[in-house]
Amino acid sequence: MRAWEEFTPFLRFDTEIRRIVCTTNAIESVNARIRRAVKARGHFPNEQAALKCVYMAITSLDPTGKGQARWTMRWKTALNAFDITFDGRLSAARQ
Repeated sequence: MRAWEEFTPFLRFDTEIRRIVCTTNAIESVNARIRRAVKARGHFPNEQAALKCVYMAITSLDPTGKGQARWTMRWKTALNAFDITFDGRLSAARQ
């Protein structure tokens, strides 16, 4: 109840915007998986080995390869909602 004043402006956003903002947990999950993979390895003989470890951790998150299609579908409506909410500033920046 103490943070209600900070939370209520969030509720004024479109449902699509709120849904995307709440998916930051997915980003934190990816970071945690990368950290776990790097920590399990311990040390790397060179930068190429470290990059391979990170690459393998990321590819293991989406073994079927269909994640990009889901991501595109999820963000399309949110980007439109952001554009409407912020008076076209998003589309102006893309041009």
